[in-house]
Amino acid sequence: MDRIKKLQESAAAAAKRAREIAEKADGENRLMTADEEGDYRKAMGEARDRLDALKTAKADAAIIDEARGLAAEIGDAAVADVDALKQTETALTRVKSLGLQVVGSAEFKAAMAPFGNRVPEKARFQTDPISVKGLFTGGDGTSAGVFVTPEQTGILEALGRRPLTIRDVISVRRTGSDTVEYVVQTAHTNAAAPVPEATSTAAIGDGTGGTATAVAGGVKPEGSWAFERKTATVKTIAEWVPATKRALADAAQLEGLINDELRADIAEAEENQILLGDGSGENLEGILETSGIQSQAFDSDIFVTTRKALTKARTVGRVVPNAIALHPEDVEIIDLAREGANSGQFLGAGPFALGPRTLWGVPVLESEAIPAGRGLLGDFTKAVLWDREETTVTMTDSHADFFIRNMVAVLAEERVAFGVVRPTAFVDVDVRA
Repeated sequence: MDRIKKLQESAAAAAKRAREIAEKADGENRLMTADEEGDYRKAMGEARDRLDALKTAKADAAIIDEARGLAAEIGDAAVADVDALKQTETALTRVKSLGLQVVGSAEFKAAMAPFGNRVPEKARFQTDPISVKGLFTGGDGTSAGVFVTPEQTGILEALGRRPLTIRDVISVRRTGSDTVEYVVQTAHTNAAAPVPEATSTAAIGDGTGGTATAVAGGVKPEGSWAFERKTATVKTIAEWVPATKRALADAAQLEGLINDELRADIAEAEENQILLGDGSGENLEGILETSGIQSQAFDSDIFVTTRKALTKARTVGRVVPNAIALHPEDVEIIDLAREGANSGQFLGAGPFALGPRTLWGVPVLESEAIPAGRGLLGDFTKAVLWDREETTVTMTDSHADFFIRNMVAVLAEERVAFGVVRPTAFVDVDVRA
């Protein structure tokens, strides 16, 4: 074999270099110098390494020859498979593994017993079936087949998930009903004013020509409030996937993975609904689709625009905003903003001190649920999520013909209601031109 020949030549060359170094020093009747001694030891080490590799290669070749002999009994196609596999060292290892399985089997040893160590050329040689699955399958060096026993690492890596942030800042409560009623104040007139002592008992506007007025009569000014009763209906967010009972039994981590992934799907759908649900059908009415929230058009840049939105939340909504939700692309605009035309210092913390972000003192929530170019600023505690049933995962074979097919439906669902109790506490912000 080429490999054996190359190893023999390499071992001989290394031994020759070592001999020449030693003979030179001996011919000059002196000891080897430090450099010569180092080169001598290196050459001898290489020679020994090549000899060890040569012994292994010869042993490999012997096993391959045995495997090829067995393949010859099977047919020309099997011989071609072995010959093709011998072209690479990786495949050589695979053939060796196969050879060890075959020649070490009880069936092979029983078939060889009448002949000793070598089968006569014209003798008929046949073994009982040897339990090696996929014998000689795959003639290229990348086909593992039976030659390699896969190592089960136990690693099962799911696709990544986006971070969920909105539920952490809204108000979350529980309900035991299918509908939730709450009252929203729709108008407020503040007429409070200082009032002097009354100086007349005459009726105001009695038509007698008296001098009595509201002030003279000590009449207190009347304010006004207006309220509206609203109802939030509990909605169901759900998802299911099919699975076989065998898969769930064979893969211990599969059931947990399905449960976790389904719960995450429900949570992502919930965040989408909290922000963008249109209220139609079984959709929640999200914050951005709630009637009465304020809006702020783009002005100059994202910083000027959000500052004006902050003013509206304070002066009209009468709240101190606790967050502004932005898409990651818009958060990137904030992080990369610099003094001057892309040449000055970063306006924010910069790349080496990135931590919790704030914009005009308001925490920034990075959410992929909100569309790029759009922001939502406000006091998120004025949005309430009522949990009727928190996310649960159940399994059943009572679906279609799943029972007779040994399949189960894995279902995750939650039931929630949602409402914005003060719409003006939120400002829909256009953060891009």
